[in-house]
Amino acid sequence: QVQLVESGGGLVQAGGSLRLSCLASGRRVSSYVMGWFRQAPGKEREFVATINWSGSSTTYADSVKGRFTISRDNAKNTVYLQMSSLKPEDTAVYYCASDFRGADTSNSQQYNSWGQGTQVIVSS
Repeated sequence: QVQLVESGGGLVQAGGSLRLSCLASGRRVSSYVMGWFRQAPGKEREFVATINWSGSSTTYADSVKGRFTISRDNAKNTVYLQMSSLKPEDTAVYYCASDFRGADTSNSQQYNSWGQGTQVIVSS
């Protein structure tokens, strides 16, 4: 099973930017769909973005479309989430996911490997 470690979270003012990274180890993930999800306090985990194995296809939640960009560097076994124009409602723990098995890449239950998460706090 692949191990995932997220980094790059922190405290930022509304309108600011952050770049999250997800480093995979244990197995190369260059052939896998990778996803970012987030969970705010008291809420369920929700889909943020996914990227296919080559990076040629990406999908985004409507709430982040145009503000967030997912990308990957397969040589580094790393997936990124560039977040811009951040809003207080983006505050959450952000999780990287891999080992996708299914048909709906926005469904968190169809991923079998998760990182520990990185906290993002956006102040108003």
